[in-house]
Amino acid sequence: MKIALIFGGKSAEHEVSLQSAKNILAALDDRYDPVLIGISRTGKWYHLDKIPQNEVADSSEELSITPGAGSDFLMEQVDVVFPILHGPFGEDGTMQGLLKMVDIPFVGPSVLGSAVAMDKEMSKNLLKQAGIPVVDFMAFKGVVDLNAVEKKFDYPIFVKPANLGSSVGVSKVFERSELRKAVEEAFKYDKKILVEDAISGRELECSVLGNERPIASRAGEVKPKSFYSYSEKYSDESDTELIIPADLNDYIEKEIKEMAIRSFKALGCEGMARVDFFLTEDEILVNEINTIPGFTKISMYPKLWEVSGINYSSLITELIDLAIKRYERDKSLRSSL
Repeated sequence: MKIALIFGGKSAEHEVSLQSAKNILAALDDRYDPVLIGISRTGKWYHLDKIPQNEVADSSEELSITPGAGSDFLMEQVDVVFPILHGPFGEDGTMQGLLKMVDIPFVGPSVLGSAVAMDKEMSKNLLKQAGIPVVDFMAFKGVVDLNAVEKKFDYPIFVKPANLGSSVGVSKVFERSELRKAVEEAFKYDKKILVEDAISGRELECSVLGNERPIASRAGEVKPKSFYSYSEKYSDESDTELIIPADLNDYIEKEIKEMAIRSFKALGCEGMARVDFFLTEDEILVNEINTIPGFTKISMYPKLWEVSGINYSSLITELIDLAIKRYERDKSLRSSL
């Protein structure tokens, strides 16, 4: 079976995507024949012999993609796609929509689940409607009312782009002078930003796997020395401690698993997602959901499945099987009267 790994992309998480792709490639077993497709920062597609170290560079050998007809290269040579594109233009439903139009099975949530999970404002509103507690927030487009922010929240607070991950553009703010700079930084990456309450509690993560009947992994805990920034998440010199599995009593662990599955279903996700939580003395709050979580050597999604009984290679195989099953299910639907 030929599986296309699509990586890189027009996102600030371009380098993280390459790290994830390398690990997934290494985990593929002998039943798969990998096809490597890199997307440059300008959005051009390339068939590559290997995954680059830092970025997919532009060259003259560009692939063409035609919605409705697809790419001859993709349609003739690929059985399933594993999109490893973190952030905009890959995790937000755009890539998923393209792959549906060219009629190729792909790993991870489809268009709706990807789009609503990527937008932190939309996802939090949907989770609230489903009765799932979330971190309190305010969303702004273009102009931020600093007085309204300070009326609603006490410092410290977090400021972040609404449609990005890996802590890119995220700032922890302790006073008004920092707030202005944080707002400017977040708006560099998105037209909409969120201001959130800084929760004092434990940071927990739970991996979800499946289509109609998803299952949840053991929970893990992230213990950063300060703020869990981009460099803390992906640097080999990170001081952040990852506790896998987390030290939780049976009741809390059960609640985390159930809430992760409820959140996964509420946003219409399928395939995979990682759900991030805060655990305080009084409650469990959902922070966000990542539909293409990191697959680097220090990423929580595969590590949590490993302690839950599914090793890295078996996890990749299961994700590919889920993609094909969903594709076959959807193809069985009638498209005419």
